[in-house]
Amino acid sequence: MTSDLRVLHAAAECFPLAKTGGLGDVAGALPAALRTLGCDARVALPAYRGVARSLGRVEPLSSHEINGIRYTVLRGALADGLPVYLFDAPLLFDRAGGPYADESQQPYADNALRFGTFSAALAAFVAQGAAGFDPQILHLHDWQTALAAPWLAAAPRRPALIFTIHNLAYQGQFGREAFETLGLPLEWWSPEALEFWGGFSCMKGGLNYADLITTVSPTYAREIQTPAFGCGLDGLLATRADRLIGIVNGIDTAIWNPATDLHLVRHYDSRTVEAGKQANRLAVSSTLGLTPPTRGQTLPLVVFIGRLADQKGADLLLAAQDELMQLPLQLAVLASGDPKLEAAFRDWAGRAPAGRLAVRLAHDEVLAHQLTAAADLLVMPSRFEPCGLNQMYAQRYGTIPVVHRTGGLADTVVEARGGSPAAEEGSGVLFDHADVDGLLWGLRRGLEFCADQQLRKRLRRQGMARDFSWSASAQQYRESYTRVLSSRRDSSSC
Repeated sequence: MTSDLRVLHAAAECFPLAKTGGLGDVAGALPAALRTLGCDARVALPAYRGVARSLGRVEPLSSHEINGIRYTVLRGALADGLPVYLFDAPLLFDRAGGPYADESQQPYADNALRFGTFSAALAAFVAQGAAGFDPQILHLHDWQTALAAPWLAAAPRRPALIFTIHNLAYQGQFGREAFETLGLPLEWWSPEALEFWGGFSCMKGGLNYADLITTVSPTYAREIQTPAFGCGLDGLLATRADRLIGIVNGIDTAIWNPATDLHLVRHYDSRTVEAGKQANRLAVSSTLGLTPPTRGQTLPLVVFIGRLADQKGADLLLAAQDELMQLPLQLAVLASGDPKLEAAFRDWAGRAPAGRLAVRLAHDEVLAHQLTAAADLLVMPSRFEPCGLNQMYAQRYGTIPVVHRTGGLADTVVEARGGSPAAEEGSGVLFDHADVDGLLWGLRRGLEFCADQQLRKRLRRQGMARDFSWSASAQQYRESYTRVLSSRRDSSSC
């Protein structure tokens, strides 16, 4: 591919090879979108168990050793042609669990070694010319790749370093023993480099040494410069505010398209959304054991899809369970994570009125599509949300999002105000407080919209008309890359 801009993305996940959340979607979709803009964009990823096999044909490029661990760089490509470099270190990544945790959801004890080694190997790969690719931009995603930035920062010839924060709450914090095991330079153990409250933060390495820091929504970019959202790094981020920007994630509109989605029993578009949702609702009700909708007696279906973690506010649903079961709604929960929250949802499901609550404690991509198509309302009571994707999927499928006004949720949901002129552009409900009262206010508001047939149809169609594709976001990234390269050329010529 001939291009004036060569970009290597590095991440711990990349859909469809490995995914636990939005990072995987972004690492797969953004490089693909950049390629449509003429960039030669590629991806670097650890070779988790089965990943090389799922790529089909791969070729070994080189073998090396870091921290006493042997690894091989493999090259392959996704079905859409996106080139992928796999860092194959069986000792670190050939495991039965997921990218970060074992089969019982316990984080791997050696995650510092796993991703610290990946970052060092990535830096060496780029410094040595990336097997003839020689990227101008190395785009690092989240803490698992962040240490590549300080490894490359002082290199005499290096690409521009872009670091994207997908979630500041996950920083990759470890102690002195891990620092020494990774063989990190002693001078990095300082507040101006990696040291963080007696340990070290991989994330901090990306923030300190990147030429440009991005995060996944403009509102979140502002929020993380405050003590309330900065996770102890707000001071550093404020000092680097001139190099910090927020760009909203896009979604894969080919995979998330109700008119073609292979997981649905009936396809639909904005003209046929009511009938399409009814058919998919019937199918989901049968699958989950919910009371099926009938003419004139259908309760709106509310869904929660996501991780069971403090960030996502799933505990607010549990705290409000009595009030929720008194509202005219059915609730479906598709989530996994915190074992205590899983147990609490399991207990609630056992006590709830028959046919009113369905709980699936799993990560199920197919069911996520089906629930999004079947639902009337999607609830996201996140305490903070860097970007969020489910609220965008929901609008594309004609599902009205009910969300806390924070981060990317505030940037991607247009508040509807009933019969006011604002309803002409509205697509959802935003509530101001991530607590039980705020959640219940938002859901009651959403139920009011569902009860108004004309308003419900308008909000559905307005949501479906919004453009959440990667086109605009990819263009912003491309322009940012160009500015960084131009700035570095100007600096080097002084």
